[in-house]
Amino acid sequence: MSAGRGLMANEKILAVDDDPGLLTLMKARLEAAKYDVSVACGGEEAIASASENIFSAAILDFKMEDMDGICLMERLLKIQPYLPVIILTAYGTIERAVEATKKGAYDFLTKPFEAKDLLYRIEKALEVGRLKVEVDRLRHMVKQRYRFDNIIASSAKMQHILNQVAQIASTDSTVCLYGESGTGKELMAKAIHLSSPRSKGPFVAINCGAIPEGLLESELFGHVKGAFTSADGPKKGLLQMADGGTLFMDEIAELSPPLQVKLLRVFQDREFFSVGGVKPIKIDIRLLTATNRDLWKAIQEGKFREDLYYRIHVIPITLPPLRERIEDVPLLANHFLQHFNREMNKKVEGFSPEVMQRLMLHGWPGNVRELANVVERSVALSTNAVINGDSLFLGGAEALTPKRLMPLDEAREEHDKAYLTQVLTQTGGNVSRAAVLAGRYRAELYKMMRKYGINPSDFKSN
Repeated sequence: MSAGRGLMANEKILAVDDDPGLLTLMKARLEAAKYDVSVACGGEEAIASASENIFSAAILDFKMEDMDGICLMERLLKIQPYLPVIILTAYGTIERAVEATKKGAYDFLTKPFEAKDLLYRIEKALEVGRLKVEVDRLRHMVKQRYRFDNIIASSAKMQHILNQVAQIASTDSTVCLYGESGTGKELMAKAIHLSSPRSKGPFVAINCGAIPEGLLESELFGHVKGAFTSADGPKKGLLQMADGGTLFMDEIAELSPPLQVKLLRVFQDREFFSVGGVKPIKIDIRLLTATNRDLWKAIQEGKFREDLYYRIHVIPITLPPLRERIEDVPLLANHFLQHFNREMNKKVEGFSPEVMQRLMLHGWPGNVRELANVVERSVALSTNAVINGDSLFLGGAEALTPKRLMPLDEAREEHDKAYLTQVLTQTGGNVSRAAVLAGRYRAELYKMMRKYGINPSDFKSN
């Protein structure tokens, strides 16, 4: 055994064989190596065990009376997809080995075997299993954070936008995201990038309004040594860093006129000169831009170039403010609640009905970002199981942003959607419990959900 074996102690192994003597021997060998071993005398017993326990690896006899090893392996992998499986047989042929590995086996061991060989193969199988889990965890973590189906939205407006954006993500077209501050433009840009053919390339973001004008050109284009007084060495710019991937330019309306001219040439020719450079640098990028301003109005005011506008305005997407997707508020609020519970190591269970009503009636001038801040502050201040009025502070904007007066029918629909969203959030998507709370038949709730395009599965906890 390797010197690092101690790090793998107590990992749980499933051993399956209809030969009691061999099963006892395997169990003894593995337990001597500090593994936690469960044994089964046949396929059905093994499946029952795998349904109740998580195993790090499995050793399966190829030929058993009630089920062959490959059939058992396929059923086990449906229960535990990352389970490394070693097939054990006295009938070791190349054909069976190939068949087993093609169908998902990690390794193939022929009886009789040496204990040293068995333990070596188990150790390698465990390393592969851990690697698979870690790779999938990292991939899942990245995609869960930015993928389209994890953008919290049940409103018809946002579902329409998500469907639209999912279609254009696979193209290389330039997208301009419009929306008020805090509506999630950068989150949407990252989702587009990760769903595109460029997902393995870099995603480089720059806020054009957050960098002083004198530094922005150097940040974008880079510079050569000696280009200006403090240029002690060459520096690669963001344009070059985004090569092969996506460049996201937030608040593009804040660009100065000279930079607008230079960037227009970059977007047309896909090449540029670094500051002080004499050789052109070619780039292959997808451009995503965002702004909270009306670019066409900026053109009329002489603040934005019309030719640059047409270059970046290929596919415009407008993200609605939170006050226009109010039925998303309970979903977002509960999402942020769980997030800040984890961050602060707290166990706040939810919001009182009065607090949720105030959240849904608020105008949200700061949009989703403001809602996240409000929930964070409430979780930090809350000393109760639920957030109540004592720990909720919406700020002066609560009184300054009255909702527009809607026609009665529209107001009733907004209320129905908001109420349905709230009751489904409270019951975790359980329609039967929601119907009891609402005092309605399930059929009525399903009819309302179809009418407003609400899917109860969106409210189930992960």
